[in-house]
Amino acid sequence: MSDSENTTSFEALGMPEFVLKTLSELGYESPSPIQAASIPVFMSGADLIGQAQTGTGKTAAFALPLLAKLEDDLHKPQGLIMAPTRELAIQVAEAFQRYARYRKGFRIAPIYGGQDFRPQLKLLKQGVQVVVGTPGRLLDHLRRGSLDISEVKTLVLDEADEMLRMGFIEDVEEILSHCSGEQQTALFSATMPAPIKRIADKYLTDPQHVVIQAKTATVERINQSYWLVDGRQKPEALRRYLETRSFDAMIVFVRTRESASEVAEKVNAWGYRAEAIHGAISQNQREKTINGLKKSKFDILVATDVAARGLDVDRFSHVVNYDIPYDSESYVHRIGRTGRAGRDGEAVLFVTQRETRLLKTIERHIKQQIERAQIPNNDVVQQQRVERFKQQVAEQAAKAPSALIQSVVEQCCHDLEIEPEYLAGVLINMLHSEHPLEPREEIKQQRERNREEGGKRRGELQLDESPIETAPNPLPDYPDVEMERFRIEVGRRSGIKPRDIVGAIANEAGIESTFIGDIILRD
Repeated sequence: MSDSENTTSFEALGMPEFVLKTLSELGYESPSPIQAASIPVFMSGADLIGQAQTGTGKTAAFALPLLAKLEDDLHKPQGLIMAPTRELAIQVAEAFQRYARYRKGFRIAPIYGGQDFRPQLKLLKQGVQVVVGTPGRLLDHLRRGSLDISEVKTLVLDEADEMLRMGFIEDVEEILSHCSGEQQTALFSATMPAPIKRIADKYLTDPQHVVIQAKTATVERINQSYWLVDGRQKPEALRRYLETRSFDAMIVFVRTRESASEVAEKVNAWGYRAEAIHGAISQNQREKTINGLKKSKFDILVATDVAARGLDVDRFSHVVNYDIPYDSESYVHRIGRTGRAGRDGEAVLFVTQRETRLLKTIERHIKQQIERAQIPNNDVVQQQRVERFKQQVAEQAAKAPSALIQSVVEQCCHDLEIEPEYLAGVLINMLHSEHPLEPREEIKQQRERNREEGGKRRGELQLDESPIETAPNPLPDYPDVEMERFRIEVGRRSGIKPRDIVGAIANEAGIESTFIGDIILRD
C-alpha cells in the first residue's frame, strides 16, 4: 500500500465524535497520506509496517485509532508506544493529550530516563491507559514490577531504525517478551535495515505495509540563500543577519545543547529577546518557552533539531541554519518552519569552507541551487543602525521633554561651554557605549573555492591517505560528513554495550546520537 492523492475524511475512517471535535478545533481538515492509509489498518486490528519520514503526520496515524479503541473498564495500559529518545517520547505524549481533549478520564504516562522514578511510579500506580517511553526506562520499570504490559492491546515501535542505531534493539526484544503476544503490533521506520526486518518477521503477524514517500521538497515560497562564513565569525554573521532583517519571529538551528544556550545568550546581549530549547531542558520549561513564543514574549528561538520536533508555531518569518544540518531531509524540515499559511519566508545557511559538500548534497535533494549572498559589510550595518536610531528618536520626539530635562540640557551647554549639537553627540556616545553605531571590526568575506574540492586544505589527509589505519566509515545517512575515530579503554569484559557508550556521549557531550557512527567492541 502506497500513498496517493487523499480524498477521504476522518469521519469516513471511523473516528468517534470526541476525536472529530478535537481535530476540527485543531484545524485538521483531512487526513494526511500516512493517516489515511494507516488508520483503517489500526481499526481492523491487523499488524502494520509503516515506512514514513518525520513530519508526515505519523503520530496521529497511530494515536487517533488507539484513542478510538480504548476500553473504559480496563485500567491497565492498553497502548504501549516505544520511542528512541526522551524528546520524541514527550512529543508523542503531548500529541495524545491534545487528541484526547474530549475523552473523559484519559491518562497517559511518559516514561523516560533522566527523570526521577517517583513521579513515574506514582502515575503508573494510579492507572493509565497508554504508556509512551524509551526502551531503557521501560525495561527498568518492567524489572521493578512497576509496569504491567500483559493487557496491552496495541504496541507501536516508533522510529525503529533509530532505536537500532542507538543500540536499543536487545531492550526492545526483551520488552516485547513481556507482552501477551496477542496484541496488535505496528512498526514505523524510515528505513528497513536487516535487523528491523528480522524483528518484523519475528513479532508481527501478516503485517500490512504502508509506504509513504518523503515529502517533495517544495520550497517555492521560501527565499533561500547561504552565507560563506569563517566558523569563528558565525556569531558576528548572525548579528549582522538580525540587524539587516525585519522579522516577526525567527528560529535559529544549532547542533548541540551547549550551542543553543550560548547563541541565545549572545542574542540577548545584543538587545534582542531570545530563548533556547534543547534536550536538557525540562518539559515544563519547554512548554513555558513555546507558549511565550506564541504570545510574542520573545521573538527569537534557538533550537536543536530534536528539540524542535513537534513545534507548532506559525510566527516564524525567518529560519537561520547557524549550523548546517548533516542530512538533507532535516534541512527541508527546518526551513518548512517558515513560509506557512500562504506567506513568504526566508531561510539562510551559514556554510564554512569545509561544509560546501553538505551544501551540494542539500541542493541535489531539493533540486535547486541555493544562491550565495554576501554578508552585510560595515557600511550596510552602520546604515541600518543609524536608521533604527533615527526611528527611535522620532518616536521619542513625539513626546515633549519635561522642564527638568530641558533645564539639564541648558545647564550642560552653559557649564561645559558646548553647543547643543555637540552635547547630542556626547549623549549618543553614552547611549551606545556597548552597542556603537559604528561596527567595531569588518567581517571577513570568504573566497569561494570550487565546490568539488570539498573543502580539502593543504596537508589534510583524505580517507584513503591514512598512514596508520583505514578511516572510519561515514554515516550512511550523511556520506559527506568527515568522521573521526576515538578509542575508549573499556570493552566487553567491562560489561559495556554499544548503547551505554552512545548514551554517555549523547548525554555528557551534548551530541545527538544521529551523529555517532559505528561502535566496535573488543574484549
